[in-house]
Amino acid sequence: MLLAMLFAGCSSHGPLEPGDDAPKNPKDLSGIQDAVPRVEPRSRYGNPESYVVYGKRYYTKSSSAGYTERGIASWYGTKFHGRRTSSGEPYDIYKMTAAHKTLPLPTYAKVTNLRNGRSVVVKINDRGPFHANRIIDLSYAAAARLGIQEHGTGLVEVEAIDPSRTTPSTTARPATAAAPATLFLQVGAFSSRDNAVRLEKRLQSSGLGEIHILEASSTAGPMYRVRIGPLATVNDADRISNSLISQGISDTRVIID
Repeated sequence: MLLAMLFAGCSSHGPLEPGDDAPKNPKDLSGIQDAVPRVEPRSRYGNPESYVVYGKRYYTKSSSAGYTERGIASWYGTKFHGRRTSSGEPYDIYKMTAAHKTLPLPTYAKVTNLRNGRSVVVKINDRGPFHANRIIDLSYAAAARLGIQEHGTGLVEVEAIDPSRTTPSTTARPATAAAPATLFLQVGAFSSRDNAVRLEKRLQSSGLGEIHILEASSTAGPMYRVRIGPLATVNDADRISNSLISQGISDTRVIID
């Protein structure tokens, strides 16, 4: 029963899936308010310690406290309208909701489009998106308010909200100054610089793009991250990720600086 509830509408979120799309005659979205964060118990469904989709295991976070991440957002539409989400609530394309692979359900989060500065507050009540290089799946309404529904994807920042400490305004937020949003694909991270250099040399002949090694500190010592970019579009990141799989490199990660 739990598995049926968990994946009853979240197996492959996104408008690129056959049969999924925006509504033909969409409602006026100007009156749709942000989700209002409130303290509530965890969903009875959708919060297993771990679960597997398409052969990959995901671990549910014990808390959303302090969570902030930049990455690629997608959205899901009419194909899933009315279906149960992983939390058991019905999916409504006109509500400010979202899906995430590992945050506890529910989690409230502020999502900002890094290209235009628009932001919304959503209630994360579903699991997904199970597509490479995506960190959050937005409802149609949330995607439209952020200005990404026509493109299918967008570069965003997701910031979890503690409902016990703040109640953000539920009125529409005007666009602020757009944040820097340069797209890279991280293809490896090593404690040994020699290993990073070996991967760099291996990829230089592939013609996939500019290869960079960035040194960063960690509790375990220096880390050497190998990245490809900057990349012009999300499609470029997807294309390169798919190409790398054939070379035995599947653990890639989109980075937005």
